[in-house]
Amino acid sequence: MAQAQFNHVGVGVADIHAGVLFYQSVLDCRVISAPHEVSADGEGGDEAVDVLKPPRFGRMMIAHLAMPNDCGIELFQLIDPPHEPRKPQLEYWKSGVFHFSITDSDINGRLRCLLDQGGKQLSKIWVNMPPDKKMVYCSDPWGTIIEIYTHDFVLMYAP
Repeated sequence: MAQAQFNHVGVGVADIHAGVLFYQSVLDCRVISAPHEVSADGEGGDEAVDVLKPPRFGRMMIAHLAMPNDCGIELFQLIDPPHEPRKPQLEYWKSGVFHFSITDSDINGRLRCLLDQGGKQLSKIWVNMPPDKKMVYCSDPWGTIIEIYTHDFVLMYAP
């Protein structure tokens, strides 16, 4: 069996075009496929979205982005049924993914960029592993939780 690698994360947004601009600006993403519509009754629609029930899936906009390391971000703007923000935003007590994380040694600069593009800071920047490994929780404008680390995951936690 081949070695598994992380491929992409799917993120719901209320405005696909604003979402593309946000992730390009904040995470240095490049567009792999521009926003386009997918419908349940369109070509490949039933196969591509057969897991999106209930409620009955009608149509959405989708775009595919890639970070500098080629990890993908798939943006979805649901149209039918319409996009709904999570309330409360951070449901850490529930199963499933509740955030994704990026690495940037310039945590202050990346945070500033995120805030300038409409994101929110959800926690203080704190030292996770003295003397210099830091982290902060933030969100995109649509409520997806983004954690910023100053060091890669293994370096952050390995002895």
